[in-house]
Amino acid sequence: MNNKSVTPIMICMVFAFILSCLFPCEAGAVEPRIRLIHDWQPGMIVQKKEVEQAGIDRCFVSQRIDDKVWSRMKGKSWNVGCPVGRDDLRYLRLLHYNVKGEIQTGEMVVNKAIAERVVNIFKQLYLQGYRIERIALIDNYNADDDRSMEDNNTSCFNYRKVAGTSSLSKHAYGLAIDLNPRYNPYVRNGKVSPENGKDYAYNRQKRNDIPYKIDTNDLAYRLFMKAGATWGGTWKTMKDYQHFQFTK
Repeated sequence: MNNKSVTPIMICMVFAFILSCLFPCEAGAVEPRIRLIHDWQPGMIVQKKEVEQAGIDRCFVSQRIDDKVWSRMKGKSWNVGCPVGRDDLRYLRLLHYNVKGEIQTGEMVVNKAIAERVVNIFKQLYLQGYRIERIALIDNYNADDDRSMEDNNTSCFNYRKVAGTSSLSKHAYGLAIDLNPRYNPYVRNGKVSPENGKDYAYNRQKRNDIPYKIDTNDLAYRLFMKAGATWGGTWKTMKDYQHFQFTK
């Protein structure tokens, strides 16, 4: 072969062959770009590699309420007259396994007095593979508790009264968490809330067909009790199976 027969195309082909030998990969395999933790958004599905790169402790954090979060809360979960102010609350960034077993980012606002305990509880739930359908601010539902529960959304802070009373709920202080509420409903005098949780309200002790069921054997129950909370599933005049609350 003389020099004139060596074309640029041939040179490129040889170069590509050398690269394929030096850096082999499976045909058709495309590695997804690893997103840094500051690229994560609430409700996003993330990969195990991304969590490993970020470091587990950076995925479970308590922060002051920044302007962006505060603008979402004002006029919704927080209103004038609320017994706790912005400085009394903390914004939590969390991870959880969703219904499909995917790793999903979550967010929650809680009273600063319980923030570190709640972060640790949800970190332990994640490490044990506990399933939570979603963890989002109730502001995504315009602070409508019924809509949030019907969507099986796990949440905490919301300035509101106890249903059917004039008393402020522990949620109004950021001291109560409703966990997987559709499948662990509130039950009193034949009323079930949320309404789409009726199929999961009765004969719970004898049933094994309730997804996300919270009882005294449940991991979430044990972790909340250890952290000093009480559970609405043991109340006498009503049952609130989703509800864990702290005195501070």
